[in-house]
Amino acid sequence: MPEKSNNMKKLCVWAVAALLMAACTPKAEKATDSGLLQSNFQMEVNGKKTDLYTLRNKNNMEVCITNFGGRIVSVMVPDKDGQMRDVVLGFDSIQDYVSKPSDFGASIGRYANRINQGKFTLDGTEYQLPQNNYGHCLHGGPQGFQYRVFDAVQPNPQELELTYVAEDGEEGFPGNITCKVLMKLTDDNAIDIRYEAETDKPTIVNMTNHSYFNLDGDAARNEAHLLTIDADYYTPVDSTFMTTGEIAPVEGTPMDFRTPTPVGARINDYDFVQLKNGNGYDHNWVLNTKGDVTRKCATLESPLTGIVLDVYTNEPGIQVYAGNFLDGSLTGKKGITYNQRASVCLETQKYPDTPNKPEWPSAVLRPGEKYMSQCIFKFSVNKN
Repeated sequence: MPEKSNNMKKLCVWAVAALLMAACTPKAEKATDSGLLQSNFQMEVNGKKTDLYTLRNKNNMEVCITNFGGRIVSVMVPDKDGQMRDVVLGFDSIQDYVSKPSDFGASIGRYANRINQGKFTLDGTEYQLPQNNYGHCLHGGPQGFQYRVFDAVQPNPQELELTYVAEDGEEGFPGNITCKVLMKLTDDNAIDIRYEAETDKPTIVNMTNHSYFNLDGDAARNEAHLLTIDADYYTPVDSTFMTTGEIAPVEGTPMDFRTPTPVGARINDYDFVQLKNGNGYDHNWVLNTKGDVTRKCATLESPLTGIVLDVYTNEPGIQVYAGNFLDGSLTGKKGITYNQRASVCLETQKYPDTPNKPEWPSAVLRPGEKYMSQCIFKFSVNKN
């Protein structure tokens, strides 16, 4: 009998120990639907904490965003068979975003696109910015907003508020400027992005989102994607990708996307000098929508998955970049290598180099004014 009692005691001690161990053993971290681990996004960059934020709507669409660069990291949407697919390029960790310079998914500022020779004059003062792209300033300079850590607040499961204060003189730009990026995932499967900015000194601002979309969900090729742009005109560039000041008709050229056309159908037509200069499509189109955010300005569709992306904006232009400079040197999420033209960027914006072209829509922001820009990426499915 005593032996039986001892055995029972041992059993109880073992059971209690097992329970304690189970309580102390950390649970395996649950990945997002797109396969991301939040812990891979939690570190410090320049003394500020980075993290991963997940938005989800009633349809189970999921958007993951990091406050490092205000970047959209993944977008899970259903295809025509109901299978969820990740339709943007990006990395699995902050470590990769820091060590592999890219614009993947980033909130671009203070000035998206190019400024000629990195110079502009405002109220009689000339400002010199970094010349980080063929002698020009591209996307706010080499330390633009895409490499800054935003303050983040997630008020509810479908919204994220990002704030960044750029100091006077940062990357050469004048004015202390408070910039907000408000991202909302709506129940009709749209990512509604609103940009706001206020300054204490006259400055220029032109923000956009630099998501690289591949609606096949495999980040392989973009050539079969159907692209439509509601634009009769575009702004030609020289061999350094700088706008010439001309506004040219798309009629009769490979720049005409007024009806759905495969991205790859004419992209290598280098006899057309604009495609030679751009190394493919890397141009700004002058939108017919003229700031009407209720009117669709562009559509991208994958015939393979049926996934459709409609773009809406209150901006006058859209830069379409076909991933011409992706070269296989970057490995992204899930170990996928990003080869040339693996995606399409649809960047709503003021025209490139507007500060040096006074006849174009102005990017000037003065104290007491509020910069407000909006871009909506709306997803749906074509089941035909």
